[in-house]
Amino acid sequence: KLPQKELARWALENSRDFLSLIDIGDEGEKNKIIRQTYEAFDARLRNEFTPHELRKAGFAANLLSKNAQNQIAKYAARVFVQAISTAHMRGHAIVSADYAIKVRNLQEVDKLELVRQEREKQIRLAESFLANVIDKRCKKE
Repeated sequence: KLPQKELARWALENSRDFLSLIDIGDEGEKNKIIRQTYEAFDARLRNEFTPHELRKAGFAANLLSKNAQNQIAKYAARVFVQAISTAHMRGHAIVSADYAIKVRNLQEVDKLELVRQEREKQIRLAESFLANVIDKRCKKE
């Protein structure tokens, strides 16, 4: 089982491929929201933000989904927002991963190979995070 902080980092890393798919019609505003949300995420992992403060940042980031120009952009934004939310609640990680699958389905309707590749990528990334956690534990002992 991944510790909370590592699970949050996994979810955020998993969301990176989807940031370029977010389109709200204003690239500068999009980047500003993403930057501010990343800062809130990092602050939460350093215990400098309360869960409430992170949730406020997450609600602001939700504008990416609300203002999306198309369905792919909408769900790509949800991948990111749910990943950010994982820093305060574990359950958001799987929601983020499932939104990533939805994006792949929208990109190529009924192309299960893309879905399979996405899920396998998520699993490989999770395995690498878990291996790092185990490696750190072994070095401490």
